[in-house]
Amino acid sequence: MKIAVDICLSPALYPFYQKENDVVVVVDIFRATTTMCAAFNNGAAAIIPIADIELARKYKSEGFLVGAERKTRRVEFADFGNSPFEYSQEKVSGREIVFTTTNGTRAIDAAKDCGRLLIGAFSNIDMLTDKCLQWGERIIILCAGWNNKVNIEDTLFGGAFVEKLSEKAEVALESDAVRIALGLWESAKDSPLDYLKNSDHYRRLIANGVESDAAYCLRQNTVSVVPYYDREIKKLRVSR
Repeated sequence: MKIAVDICLSPALYPFYQKENDVVVVVDIFRATTTMCAAFNNGAAAIIPIADIELARKYKSEGFLVGAERKTRRVEFADFGNSPFEYSQEKVSGREIVFTTTNGTRAIDAAKDCGRLLIGAFSNIDMLTDKCLQWGERIIILCAGWNNKVNIEDTLFGGAFVEKLSEKAEVALESDAVRIALGLWESAKDSPLDYLKNSDHYRRLIANGVESDAAYCLRQNTVSVVPYYDREIKKLRVSR
């Protein structure tokens, strides 16, 4: 079976890519999708992704655990920010978490009505590739970017994912965005962290004292989960 694959480099562009029954993989490498994968790998029961910070505050007042980040920093009322290291097994196992971030949860909101929505990261890239081969004939990588602008780290993931997919199936590249991502990944794959040290978001991580998150976010296959969005209950759950 031939798999069609495309990469949407910004949520603002998503309306020009979407088609019925797509498998959409939302990617926010630094750091939302990596963090969600870490939380599920540590036993979180579900994640409620929301775009609105005031709704997150309301959930907090009702007793929910809340992860909330804006502009790389944890929001003052939240239990967690957006670092994968915060969501330890002791804190999240068996719990539902409300989660809102600057970019990642907005991308989820944009694509929530697609055929199937998955959460992707370098940390689950091989398992994600296998799930996509099982479930999709057309796959869209939706990069969360930064405030609707393109970023390097999500684009790199898109290239890495398409390379993985091409090793296991015949792949039809649907746009130049895929070719751009593949070219970028070819340039960066020997040392993605070094490649990203001049990127905008890496500098934001340094400025906010969370540079150590970057190396973790670029490691492949550190978790064994593929979160997916359950439209009936409006929550992310996990496929192991």
